[in-house]
Amino acid sequence: MHEMSLAEGIRTIVQDQARAHGFARVTVLRLEIGRFAGVEKSALAFAFDVTMRGSPAEGARLEMIDLPGRALCYDCMKTVEIADRLAPCPICGGGKLIPEGGDEMRIKDMEVL
Repeated sequence: MHEMSLAEGIRTIVQDQARAHGFARVTVLRLEIGRFAGVEKSALAFAFDVTMRGSPAEGARLEMIDLPGRALCYDCMKTVEIADRLAPCPICGGGKLIPEGGDEMRIKDMEVL
């Protein structure tokens, strides 16, 4: 379950930011997760609850924001949203797509006290 290691990484970031900015508690943490990031959201939510115990984010609400998959179509030279890595271009139907986004996961922001 790589979601546990992702949650542990989030915990490290939260702790580092709490020290750097002097906050004691995180009430809400928002994550942006790309369609192709390979993250199982329910597993990440469980791992988040477990790994945040004893940290400034213990009891924080985790909000996950979906980011679309994006690709550059070499047939029409447009950047398009795609639902699947092997999907054709939704504009021209071309098949020469190079993924440009959708595999990221990052902390968007935190509400802190």
